[in-house]
Amino acid sequence: MKQKHAQYPYKTTESFANMTADDAYEIAKYTFSLEFPFTMEKAAQFALFRTYGIPSISKLLCETKQLSEPATASKRYADTVILINEFISNPPTSDRAISAISRMNYLHSVYQKAGKISNDDMLYTLSLFVLETDRWIRTYEWRAMTPMEVCAMGTQWKNIGDAMGISFTPLASGPSGFRDGLQFTEKLRVWSEAYEERFMVPDKWNNKLADETVAILVYNLPEWLKGPARKVVATLMDERLRKAMIYPTPSPSYTMFVSAVFAARKMVLRNLALPRPYFLRFRALSEKPDKKTGRYYRWFYEIEPWYIQESFWNCYGPEAWIRWMAGRPYPGGQKYKSQGYHMYEVGPTDMDGKGMGAYEETRQKLFAQGRGACPFGFS
Repeated sequence: MKQKHAQYPYKTTESFANMTADDAYEIAKYTFSLEFPFTMEKAAQFALFRTYGIPSISKLLCETKQLSEPATASKRYADTVILINEFISNPPTSDRAISAISRMNYLHSVYQKAGKISNDDMLYTLSLFVLETDRWIRTYEWRAMTPMEVCAMGTQWKNIGDAMGISFTPLASGPSGFRDGLQFTEKLRVWSEAYEERFMVPDKWNNKLADETVAILVYNLPEWLKGPARKVVATLMDERLRKAMIYPTPSPSYTMFVSAVFAARKMVLRNLALPRPYFLRFRALSEKPDKKTGRYYRWFYEIEPWYIQESFWNCYGPEAWIRWMAGRPYPGGQKYKSQGYHMYEVGPTDMDGKGMGAYEETRQKLFAQGRGACPFGFS
């Protein structure tokens, strides 16, 4: 952290207004790949999970059956992980980041044109990737993020939101009066809290989607541990979210257990762990395309091995044997697209190969905009 702060010219809050999207990406990248990989991954998962407490969001996802049905939930989760990791793990001007946003924009546009996704729902979802990450790190990690790091995260997601066409008019100082990523984050916090007070209410769609998502989270555990694990997940929710999901309040023993585990982890990391070396950095996706096919792969999976390369280690290594003996899916064959993915193929099966015109049009538009500049520099 000290090394990185010395590297960048953002020593005062006044200088934050000059932070470029390129610098914000680099700062955010070391936080999630070297400093807090475990917690930032869980925070991102929980950010998506939290959106399911909004009936307008959960109802749409249930109606599409992409996350509410076991047959499609695993692939939908894998596709979401890929797109998000592509545009936060690669420079904002890179082909991979721009292609991922272009594909995501097309997938959203189908429902936006039908009036099923509102700007507020999009803005709320984006806000959680900033706010939940900040909250989880402050609550569970060995140190909180510094103002420069929070500013970088806000700057990065503001830039992503612009590329997605999200209007920031609902925010105070919006759409173009934000000073920097730090102020932008605080405006998101105020607006998101008010949004939840109005729209995060109990609903059967929330409960259905939550049940299927929790099933994904506990899938690899033995049957006798799945019940307690579900209660641990409920413990990580605040009271408002639990009520919206129609989940019971866990007993105090689970709260004490979760607090003790994270307190022990904090102590070990703060006092005993060395800085993570670069070669052990967190990587969710392959950094280079396959030399023959030009496709990319996921490095790991939770339930089904979507987009996992059919290598000897993946198919016959210790993890594959364990999954085979447990009767669970392991890499191999064409069912799970072990050949990898091109960006324009990611998404629901019925949209595979569709929207190429819109995809290419958005790519060219974003390339022409110069996505690496400061997203708060308005004429």
